[in-house]
Amino acid sequence: MRQESYVVKSWWYARFRIRWPENTEPSWHIDLFIAHRILLPVINKNKKNIIFWRFHRRAARDQEGHQFSLTFYSSPEKAKQIFNTIRSDMLLKRMKRSNVIIQDIYEDTEKIIAPNVEDTSDGHWTPSLRKTWPFFIMGVCQMWIGLVGEIAEGMPKKQKYTSLKKMLGLYQQVNEIINSLWRDQGSHAMLHHLNAIFGYEPIFVREVNMKRF
Repeated sequence: MRQESYVVKSWWYARFRIRWPENTEPSWHIDLFIAHRILLPVINKNKKNIIFWRFHRRAARDQEGHQFSLTFYSSPEKAKQIFNTIRSDMLLKRMKRSNVIIQDIYEDTEKIIAPNVEDTSDGHWTPSLRKTWPFFIMGVCQMWIGLVGEIAEGMPKKQKYTSLKKMLGLYQQVNEIINSLWRDQGSHAMLHHLNAIFGYEPIFVREVNMKRF
């Protein structure tokens, strides 16, 4: 019987920088649109070849600005295919033409820089936590994008939203609903049950008026 050859894998990033005018709040709903309408179909199509994946959201007044990212663990060949699929997406092209997305960035698949499962976890964590954290955050992202899809599909007359402006407006409503769910039910549905899995052991939390975990 022929022995299968070892396939090198690594972590890969696709980043999308979103226009963020001065003296305005970040357009967080655009993250939802990118994740649900552009990236999720690619993830679903390639799920047999993607071992781990997650989204990352950030906005700060620095060089990166408002940036939404997909991070995934796969072979270089599969990463190249995924990047090519994303680049050719018609909605992404419309967002770039409309200057909603000002730049899309893809990692060089000719270079292996993060081959270990733990390589993109926080370096301050213990080795065991770094190796297992990708399971946790992928599950969180699966739940989050599932919420986005459930709410978006339930919005009235969504099939008539053909213009980019109207489609983004739909996801602005979805974002507001998800923010409300997180604020009102996240403590029990997520944080309480996460604490329960760890036997209700207390943790150190930085004290602020509104807690972010």
